[in-house]
Amino acid sequence: MKFNIKPISSALDTAIKSKIGSKTKPLGALGKLETIAFKIARIQQTLIPQLQHPTIIVFAADHGIAKEGLVNSYPQEVTFQMVMNFLSGGAAINVFANQNNINLKIVDAGINYDFGKIEGLIDTKIAMGTENYLLTTAMREQQCDKALVKGAELVQSIFDRGSNVVGFGEMGIGNTSSSALLMSMICNISIVDCVGNGTGANSEQLELKIKTLVQVLEKHSHVDTTNPLELLQTFGGFEIAQMCSGMLKAAELGMVILVDGFISSAAILVAQSINKNVLDYAIFTHHSDEQGHTKMLEFMKVEPVMNLGMRLGEGSGIAVSYPIIGAAVNFLNKMASFESAQVSNKVKP
Repeated sequence: MKFNIKPISSALDTAIKSKIGSKTKPLGALGKLETIAFKIARIQQTLIPQLQHPTIIVFAADHGIAKEGLVNSYPQEVTFQMVMNFLSGGAAINVFANQNNINLKIVDAGINYDFGKIEGLIDTKIAMGTENYLLTTAMREQQCDKALVKGAELVQSIFDRGSNVVGFGEMGIGNTSSSALLMSMICNISIVDCVGNGTGANSEQLELKIKTLVQVLEKHSHVDTTNPLELLQTFGGFEIAQMCSGMLKAAELGMVILVDGFISSAAILVAQSINKNVLDYAIFTHHSDEQGHTKMLEFMKVEPVMNLGMRLGEGSGIAVSYPIIGAAVNFLNKMASFESAQVSNKVKP
C-alpha cells in the first residue's frame, strides 16, 4: 500500500514567523506555543490555521504473547474489558475527550473477544488477536496488508466528515512489548533499553519480560531490519498496524497528526520508516514515562508538547495536551500585533 505524502512547502515559512513575531510579546516569549503554532500553520499552508472536528481514534487489539503471561502483569481479557469501559464512558480518555470536546472513536482492530453488534464500536477486526511471536510471526502478510488498508480507510472516513486533526490512541495488553521490539529493530538499540514497566510490572516481572523478548529476537534473527513492513508483520499488533497506516493516510490528506505515548510513537516510528515525510505532519503530544520513549523521540528528533509522567495510553496524552495545542492556534489567530494594538515594539539598537 503506497501513500503520496508531499513534503511541506516552505513558501509561507517567513510569513508565518513574521506573524508570530509581530504579536504583542517579546520574541519567543510564548515558548513552545510558538513552535506548535508555526508547525500547524505550516501543515495547513495558511496564516489562519483552524482545528476542525478534532478526533481521537483508540485502536484496540490483542497480542498472542499475552496469553502466556510472560510480558504482561494483567491478563489478556483486560483489553476487551477496557473497551467496554470506553464504550460506557468510564475511562480516562472519555473524561478528557469530553472535557475538551474531542470526538472519540473506539475501534476493534483485533481483540480476542466476540462483541457481536455493539453500539459505538467500529469493527476493523483482522483476527482474534495476533499469533505468539515466540513461536511464529505475529501476523501473516495478508493480515498485515489488510490491517494497513483498514487503518487508512478509517482515517479517510473521518477526513471526509470534516476533520483536519486526528489523534491516535490504543489499548492492548502486551503492546508495550511489541512496541519495544519494533523500536529495538528500527533504532538499533538493545532491547534492554527499550523495555519498560508497561502496565506496572515489578522488578521480577520486568526481568522475565526482558528475557522473553530477547528470546523473541533470537527466534526472528533472520528478519530484514530494513523492511518496516516485515518488522510490523513479525512483531507488531493489529492496532499498531492500523495506527501506522492511519497516520500515513492522515499525512497524505494534509491532516494534523497527534501522537500519544510509547505505543503510538512506535506506530509512527514504523510509518516514518515507510515514508519519512509523515513526521512533518505530526505533533508528539507528551513524553511517556516508559523508559524507551525518550530514546525513541531522540531517534526521530522530535520534542513532545509536555511531560506529566503519564504512561496510560488510550490517547490520554493527546486529550490532556489538546488545550495547549488549541492555545497555540488561538494566539496566532486572535492575539493583537504591535501594529494593530498600537503598542511600541522593541527599540532597535
